[in-house]
Amino acid sequence: MGERTMTGGKPRNGQRTRRRLSVDERRDELIEAALQLFSTRPPEDVSIDDVAAAAGASRALVYHYFGGKYELYLAALTNAANQLTDLLKPPTEGKPLERLRISLERYFGFVESHAAGYAALLRGGPADRSGEVGEIVDGVRSMLLERILCAFDAESPPPILRITLRSWMASVETAGLDWLETRDITRPTLENLLIDQLIVLLEVAGRHDPAVATLFNKLVEQELNPS
Repeated sequence: MGERTMTGGKPRNGQRTRRRLSVDERRDELIEAALQLFSTRPPEDVSIDDVAAAAGASRALVYHYFGGKYELYLAALTNAANQLTDLLKPPTEGKPLERLRISLERYFGFVESHAAGYAALLRGGPADRSGEVGEIVDGVRSMLLERILCAFDAESPPPILRITLRSWMASVETAGLDWLETRDITRPTLENLLIDQLIVLLEVAGRHDPAVATLFNKLVEQELNPS
């Protein structure tokens, strides 16, 4: 059976009827409300009643769509992860660092425009990141690593490069959360800082692995080449 609207038919007593929401629209509305709550409070402190109240829905309706709070939390995280994955499809043209700059700009565009989803994805959730929650978060990180390596034409990274890039990605995540809390520097300044940090990290990593040194020298040469 389809979901019933609050009022139906023609307007009565000057009141407007509520637009009938499809199943997907109503589900998305509940997920958005959950993201807002999970981004500012631990999931264990958010109740189904809280989500229902935030979405202007009934408690029974939330259970109808998701079965319980954990299922709702997984749906919210999956939604945020899918948005970020779609947004960060890698550019196909430009020098490697230029492509990475574009991706980082898109990343922080998501951070700014979808603060609730970003914070819920990285900060929310149980301390134990095993199981389905861990799979969602690790899936996003694996996707980001794969796309950075693709930009560098290094799809099979040596261990030193892999560790260096994962360390840098952790810095990007932390910087995003810090920036959401403070907003005390501009986004372009933050993005440029992180790119410069990556360059320094790659230079240092190159001292420990000739293959990374070769990659670093290639990146520098491409940046200096005007063509």
